[in-house]
Amino acid sequence: MGRVAGKIAFITGAARGQGRAHAVRLAEEGADIIAMDICGPIDTSVAKPATPEDLAETARLVEKAGGRVHTFQGDVRDFAALKAGLDEGVAALGGLDIVVGNAGMWSYGLVEEIPLEAWNTILDINLTGVWHTVRAAVPHLKAGGKGGSIILTSSVAGLKAYAHCSPYVAAKHGVVGLMRTAAVELGEFSIRVNTVNPSNVRTDLIHNETTYHLFAPDLENPTWEQVAPRFQGMHLLPSPDVLPEDVANAVLFLASDESKRTTGLTLTVDCGNYTK
Repeated sequence: MGRVAGKIAFITGAARGQGRAHAVRLAEEGADIIAMDICGPIDTSVAKPATPEDLAETARLVEKAGGRVHTFQGDVRDFAALKAGLDEGVAALGGLDIVVGNAGMWSYGLVEEIPLEAWNTILDINLTGVWHTVRAAVPHLKAGGKGGSIILTSSVAGLKAYAHCSPYVAAKHGVVGLMRTAAVELGEFSIRVNTVNPSNVRTDLIHNETTYHLFAPDLENPTWEQVAPRFQGMHLLPSPDVLPEDVANAVLFLASDESKRTTGLTLTVDCGNYTK
């Protein structure tokens, strides 16, 4: 216990899924949390929207784990709102040490059929929104004078290609490029920058009717039990998906001093998906 004791972490997309898992895991190890989420619908997303109640539940779980928490609703596409909310959180909790740029979404279609709106939305949230997060956080990390850790959620799709999701693949590759450049620029300040690159994570982004149909177009109303073997086919280890808590443990490592000599890394949590 206490691997990030006394540290303050900013997490985007924190209302549920991976973001909630990161917030709770870091709080369990002693961190206080600034949690942000849009808590509303996103055009073209395949997943149902997070809600204010979801974000409140994340806050409850963080407090149950022993952490202080400051929450705010905001859209990572809106830099001014993101910065204002983060500034308020830093003032309320007393600093910033860890940044988890986690907010993201996706939708599907062939490269020549993806609507412009879907392309722009995915790039704006999954790439520009991550840059906004880094841009707003870096001045606080520098001002603290203690270094820090920035962890960006990419994907196995940030390291290899998949059909039917060209904007997602492009954005997640872009996140890796952003991470590498930021690692170069921020190393002299002892600010580490890395990505986590998960495979299929057990969240609403995967578990929805649209995604199931993508993997099982031959079935009229596919269930998880029917599509799980097809997900398994992407992996070396005997699991069709990755739990949010699996990714959170990787985030914890990158946030803690255990990784104080690690920067510029793409850390896969993927059951061997990238290798396969």
